Amino acid sequence: MKAHLFASASAAAMFAIPVSAQAQSASRPSAEADAEDQQRDDNDIIVTATRRTERLQDVPLSVTAFDQEQLDDLGIVGYEGIAQNTPGIVVNRPTQNFNNFTARGINTNGYSAGLQSAVAIYVDELPISANGNSTILDPNLYDVERVEFLRGPQGTLFGSNSLAGAMRIITRSPDLDDFEASASVDIGLTGSSSVRQRYNAMVNVPIMKDEIGLRVTGYYRNEDGWVDNIGTGIKDSNSLEAFGGRAILMLQPSDRMKVKLLASYENSKPADSGLTNPLLGNFVRRSDRPDLFQGKLTNYNLTVNYEFDFAELISSTTLSDYDASFYVDLAGTFAQAFPFALDAFGYDDLFVQETRLVSRTEGPFEWVAGFFYYDKRRTVDFAYRSTPEYLAARNLTGLPDEYYQRFNSYTDQTEIAGFGEATYRFSDRFWVTGGLRYGSTTVQSFTRGGGYNSNYLTAAFLNLQNIALTVTPINYAAGLKVKDDRLSWKGSVSFKPSDSLTTYATVSTGFRTPVVNARAGLAPPVIAPTDIVIPDGARSDSVTNYEVGFKGRWLNGDLTANIAAYYIDWKDIQVQANRVSDSIQFATNIGGAESYGLEYEFILRPLQGLSLALNGSFNRAKVTDLSPVEAAISGAEIGTRLASPKFQGSGTLRYDFGIGEGKAAYAAVNVSHAGSFPNQFPNVPGNPNAVSPTYDFTEAWTNVNVYVGAKLGVLDLAAYVENVFDDKSVTYVHPEAFLDGRYARLRPRTVGVRANYRF
Repeated sequence: MKAHLFASASAAAMFAIPVSAQAQSASRPSAEADAEDQQRDDNDIIVTATRRTERLQDVPLSVTAFDQEQLDDLGIVGYEGIAQNTPGIVVNRPTQNFNNFTARGINTNGYSAGLQSAVAIYVDELPISANGNSTILDPNLYDVERVEFLRGPQGTLFGSNSLAGAMRIITRSPDLDDFEASASVDIGLTGSSSVRQRYNAMVNVPIMKDEIGLRVTGYYRNEDGWVDNIGTGIKDSNSLEAFGGRAILMLQPSDRMKVKLLASYENSKPADSGLTNPLLGNFVRRSDRPDLFQGKLTNYNLTVNYEFDFAELISSTTLSDYDASFYVDLAGTFAQAFPFALDAFGYDDLFVQETRLVSRTEGPFEWVAGFFYYDKRRTVDFAYRSTPEYLAARNLTGLPDEYYQRFNSYTDQTEIAGFGEATYRFSDRFWVTGGLRYGSTTVQSFTRGGGYNSNYLTAAFLNLQNIALTVTPINYAAGLKVKDDRLSWKGSVSFKPSDSLTTYATVSTGFRTPVVNARAGLAPPVIAPTDIVIPDGARSDSVTNYEVGFKGRWLNGDLTANIAAYYIDWKDIQVQANRVSDSIQFATNIGGAESYGLEYEFILRPLQGLSLALNGSFNRAKVTDLSPVEAAISGAEIGTRLASPKFQGSGTLRYDFGIGEGKAAYAAVNVSHAGSFPNQFPNVPGNPNAVSPTYDFTEAWTNVNVYVGAKLGVLDLAAYVENVFDDKSVTYVHPEAFLDGRYARLRPRTVGVRANYRF
């Protein structure tokens, strides 16, 4: 049923100059930080990518940052908008709550069976991307301090699984001095009939001035779909309902101490997948029941800051629960010949403790040192099903219900690490930075007893009828326990030949945690006795990143240019493979690959009120080291392209003009583009002489958004058109054979209005 239209209007699209809000220094006394803040140019961009507050132009790595105003103005509410406006980044997004970033070409495909993402995603101190190929919740980006995207390995400060980069969503803390409140409404229409509603609200209350403050944020999204499922008979099946909020209580018992308590909850419930089958139509899919990728994230955090004379102590303790459904029709494996589906539900219980000391003393030497502890248990209930109708029609008996296989498995993962980073400034124009992180990771998977399997697939494949299926128990099994100790390091040299230009050269490393296959040693099914035996797992892979760049700002800040060139050596690549006969996924390693490229960001204000922002990335990434055995098991070849476009970028042109009495209006156009890239390795795993039937390329796509609006004091109003030319290009191709629909497309043209109100 279509949603009702409750409101209109809102704030729209400033060009995407990466800017973060000014923040008090975590590395200097407050008075010194205030004095320096007064000396900063209004166009200075301040980030905490190095765990201390610094000017972006002084940070010797590639960082793009967005504050809340830019997110609002560009209509960015999730990962897609961030990726489209960040150089070198692609988000592989088959559907809602299923996200995997590619940064600088470091990805073999956009899915990864049981592997960690190559890009770490943090909400404050919580790493939400440590979920392998399972659902990764689409976070709400309202009332955030900023979003930072760090490109290149970030192993020294952000740990394992930041192999190619890290994205940080930093929420806004309470204001202890002033009452604040805000609300936003976004009403859009996708296509001709699908209504999109987005509501957000925030209230900030100083309970005791300068001592206690409370900030509460809430949101609700109700969005009609635009993909028709002919299997279920549901039109616009991929609708979405999402809601949640967070409350942050800030206590400041003294000038030296702050205590922050955070509780947040997000619940995202898409009603079906957005993946389509091009043979059925542009926005048509087929599954016997809705495919569900739903998630609920609950997060509790206690952060304590204490300022000693020599350093600031930051202690962050996080408890998190993440419940996710993964219901998917797998019948595409056998061309819809018989029912074959998975109804899985996962539970993550997570504890994270990070403690850091950040230097505060004056002088040429600055440092950060810390300890990190991570403990996670992931439990998954697997239930593979047929349908009652199919079983009855062929008189296949002997199953307790429609499920022909059930079992429960869990994986325990623990990581302990110590890290540090130090900068020595020989002068205001020359400094060096070095960092180390040593960590130990332990991973082990278990299968609980009490489950069962059957010969349903064999009977269905052979079209057997009028038989009693054989049911066999699944017993308890402890998987291989894997422990890996790794050292990540970074070194950089920075030089300022002038006040307006910073140059740097950096070498940095990163790695991912090892992966164990819960079903290691499992023989192939009877119907395919020569298929692959599931291997034990995949050991850690690693990258070494060599980077040079410069960051300049001229003409009183009206011209900014950031350029970086890099070369990445990727060793022992973790890859996912799919056993062809029964679609069981497993992890393994292959030799190596290289990725090299150039990234740029330009901002130009040639005339009063006129601004132009351009960013982009040229990348070449391919397999360079591969043995015949590795080629056979992975489907790769020497020279195979990795899953990244050769060019990706965006540009925003904006014009602001006054409309009297201190009010202003604007018009802006934002254009983003990504080239075509392969979805996987080209050959069938286990059969290197056969091209995989699922091997395909995304399409090169161009997305154009237009915004017009006015800023009327406390009220911002805007109208927008997203995907102006209604580009239907394929942005993602699922690499697995089990789905009938494997293609994701750009969202159709959407027109709407937004209103932001602050008081």
